Amino acid sequence: MAEDVVCDNCGAKNMGGSNFCNACGFEMMSDEPTTTNFIGVDADTAASPGVGQLVVTRGALAGARYDVSADETTIGRHPDSDIFLDDVTVSRRHARIASSSAGKAIEDVGSLNGTYVDGERLESATLREGAQIQIGKYRLVYVIGSEG
Repeated sequence: MAEDVVCDNCGAKNMGGSNFCNACGFEMMSDEPTTTNFIGVDADTAASPGVGQLVVTRGALAGARYDVSADETTIGRHPDSDIFLDDVTVSRRHARIASSSAGKAIEDVGSLNGTYVDGERLESATLREGAQIQIGKYRLVYVIGSEG
């Protein structure tokens, strides 16, 4: 059985072999080799002009693209979510993206593991082109299609 490990970010005790801290969502370092899919994102071909998308860059759905042009887009492990992320590190109702006067904003809706934007745990944040979002073990980037 693997030994418990302490999170380097918050000091919480986690089961050995954990990939993410159960308290703060920080990625745990491991001596064991892992396989991770990373993809590049080309903003010019990612979306229609002026339309925002979330592109999964890490996780089981790497490469998937989700349109976030609706007034509200829900994200979570619940099957009715607009963006369904099927993993126990994602809360059933984790976050939402909504239109605001400043553009699109992401809001954590009471998730257990938090929502991170550019490496910082936040309750809400206005999204900018290239924002890196972490929800559970998934990493996503926010892109806006450019004019031809």
